[in-house]
Amino acid sequence: MLQQARQLLQSYFGYTAFRRGQDQAISQVFEGKNTICVMPTGGGKSICYQIPALVLPGVTVVISPLISLMKDQVDTLLQAGIPAAYINSSLSAQEVRDTMTAAKQGEYKLLYIAPERLESYVFIEDLKEMPIPLVAVDEAHCISQWGHDFRPSYRQIQRLADMLPQKPIVLALTATATPKVREDICRLLSIDESNTVITGFARENLSFSVIQGQDRFAFIKDYLQKNEKEAGIIYAATRKAVDQLYEKLRKSHISAARYHAGMSDEERMDEQDRFLTDEAAVMIATNAFGMGIDKSNIRYVIHYQLPKNMESYYQEAGRAGRDGLDSECILLYSSQDVQTQRFLIDQSLERERIPRELEKLQLMIDYCHTETCLQSYIVKYFGEASSEPCGRCGNCTDSRAAVDVTKEAQMVLSCVIRMGQRYGKSITAQVLTGSKNKKITEFGFQALSTYGIMKEQSAKDVTNFIEFLISQELLGVEHGSYPTIFVTAHGKEVLLGQRSVERKEAVQTKQIAADDPLFEELRGLRKSLAEEAGVPPFVIFSDRTLKDMCVKLPQTEEEFLTVSGVGSSKLEKYGETILAAIAAFCKEHPEREKGVSADIVETKHKKKAVAQSHLDTYELHEQKLTVSEIAEKRELTINTIENHLVQCASEGMKIDISLIVPEQYWEALDTAIQEAGRERLKPIKERLPEEITYGMIKVYLSIRQPEENSYS
Repeated sequence: MLQQARQLLQSYFGYTAFRRGQDQAISQVFEGKNTICVMPTGGGKSICYQIPALVLPGVTVVISPLISLMKDQVDTLLQAGIPAAYINSSLSAQEVRDTMTAAKQGEYKLLYIAPERLESYVFIEDLKEMPIPLVAVDEAHCISQWGHDFRPSYRQIQRLADMLPQKPIVLALTATATPKVREDICRLLSIDESNTVITGFARENLSFSVIQGQDRFAFIKDYLQKNEKEAGIIYAATRKAVDQLYEKLRKSHISAARYHAGMSDEERMDEQDRFLTDEAAVMIATNAFGMGIDKSNIRYVIHYQLPKNMESYYQEAGRAGRDGLDSECILLYSSQDVQTQRFLIDQSLERERIPRELEKLQLMIDYCHTETCLQSYIVKYFGEASSEPCGRCGNCTDSRAAVDVTKEAQMVLSCVIRMGQRYGKSITAQVLTGSKNKKITEFGFQALSTYGIMKEQSAKDVTNFIEFLISQELLGVEHGSYPTIFVTAHGKEVLLGQRSVERKEAVQTKQIAADDPLFEELRGLRKSLAEEAGVPPFVIFSDRTLKDMCVKLPQTEEEFLTVSGVGSSKLEKYGETILAAIAAFCKEHPEREKGVSADIVETKHKKKAVAQSHLDTYELHEQKLTVSEIAEKRELTINTIENHLVQCASEGMKIDISLIVPEQYWEALDTAIQEAGRERLKPIKERLPEEITYGMIKVYLSIRQPEENSYS
């Protein structure tokens, strides 16, 4: 069966192999096992039920929470030559009856339905008349009250599975489920937890950044102007913020769409269509938008305001780069957004859920202030143990100098202790800045030695600094009716002078990708084909498929079928048109080589200019400069300098390892490597003092260990 599945993957979807976890999930379905599949957005969850649907007799029912998602997926399946349909509130009663009749007659392989349909006795009786071997539950976290998007109608799914005469297999799929939510899904859908497929929460094509202390509109305007050809989403927390940003961008002549619950259904659909068809490059929206959007070529997601929790943030940010191409996720943080989210939580939830949601909000605030790897922070939140630095997020690639703020940290920590560790961030900041607030006087805080010791700063800046100290686990938060802060064990080490604190100092916007004239030509052609077919452009071909065409430059039908994402149906519909366009381009650009895209050519030219960069680093290394001294002198990151020196060693140059890793750490490193092995850095790091960094371990493994070829 799995062999047949691979053949169908190639013929219908144009892929030669399954992605990680897909074959395991599909195998378990074929073995009749109820399964939960946790894959990041863009990881290929839909293939896990679409391929079994083609193999198994009968119609696979897919329970999906949003109308737009159903439509996009059905359009994509029909384009691939797979018979599919959906039933939701967008259809008339007659259209529902016609679709159900066709389904009973075996005209579809997949039938998408809204979960609310399961509350209808008549609808379930109709489903009983169909052979249903598989029920796929998309966005399965909606079944759990512990999740961030609970839908009561999802609780009817197990009842449906029990009532269907064929006793179908249940496949639950989600991208954002903490261990508690996964446990809930398994319990409520009768899934043995041993039948869990988790491929990891990390998205290797996404780079995450948090930017604070900048003019948010100026940043967005500059970013959109630099990336005007790319599609993106900007999320704001409130309708008012969406409308204000939308109007500002319109006045700046930037083509944008908007979406929020305060608009009419017709307005929202019109704006959504403008975005899906690439009429508007950027969508500005509240979290009401996007859960059901299957648009694969979103190159960036910017959060204009702080989201309420990590589940919401990762799901929204994860809408970038669904096609696997490099994309950006940027969060613009301002401390005033915290109050907005607290207000929204207070207004929208039952009282007993508020403390838990405030805890989640604090973890989101911590994310914005951490200076460690952002991707590692996210995967740790979702219960994944491995959290080696990703090497591509804003923190990992930050070349800004770190400033010693130990003295300022001691001021704040001392003030918290003198205030009895019973107050919140805001009043602590007021004491530190010497506020004459009536409450300060009432409590007698003006008599404290720490009163006004940071008066040269604003209360807002000090509050931000307190948030930073919380993210570094130097301050803790006690959640209750009024959250209070206290000094942690690590914070006490700072007070005693046993630990120093560093903080990095605005971030420049950048262009996501280099221009490729062939890609732009194919993108325009794709838009024309989409308009003829009446579907969004990404349904015709993804950006990833167009990029692969730019590299492979197919000239024949056989070569066209080797392009990732091109199956026999796409060849039949669009092969002649696309091949003619590529042939014409190659005739006009004889310098274009097969296997090399324009951005790679540009990169080659850039590389020629910097090819000697590691040699410049080596010259400074020979002058006995340390890694941090070289990094400062060359205005590069420490990580880049370490990589330069590894490269120099691989080319046979003599490296003084003691300038990178002080000799006093060698014995500890040797022991840790011997105990943990060389395969992964994290187990080694866990056995070492905190001052030994991942970069030092990597350099040590690359340079010293190969020379010795033994453990001392």
